[in-house]
Amino acid sequence: MNDPFARLPEAATFTLTSTSVADGAPLAPEQRSGKDLSPQLSWSGAPEGTKSYAVTVYDPDAPTGSGFWHWAVADIPASVTSLPEGVSDSDLPSGAYQLPNDARLSQFVGAAPPPGHGEHRYFIVVHALDVEQIGVPADATPALLGFTMAGHILGRAVLTATAETSA
Repeated sequence: MNDPFARLPEAATFTLTSTSVADGAPLAPEQRSGKDLSPQLSWSGAPEGTKSYAVTVYDPDAPTGSGFWHWAVADIPASVTSLPEGVSDSDLPSGAYQLPNDARLSQFVGAAPPPGHGEHRYFIVVHALDVEQIGVPADATPALLGFTMAGHILGRAVLTATAETSA
């Protein structure tokens, strides 16, 4: 699977930057399993009409048949354009919430490719949405969030990082 977003409806692009992650570079130890600090994210240039954002981190290379969702945050107000590194529920803007990832933790879980499995890609995405609230329960899966967002995405900002664990 080259681009996990290739089969989704087209969306405008906007800018995503991070002091924690460089596009195309390996994830820092802080974003690996054991430290589990969510990356710092800043974004700008979202399409007109953006009413909220969602953030997801997805590894399509995980040996599961369905990839692995590391993080999902929903209902970030349109006035917010950054999240700090290591964000916790108390750091989130009012109304925003973290959904359980594939480890069933409502937080960021760091990269942990199986030893010798090769390089994994981590798609860090900010989705600009045309609704203030996406209407997904706080205990929903990131996959359900993605499905529900599909018809509401105005724009998408993406950083892709990598990680590999030696055999």
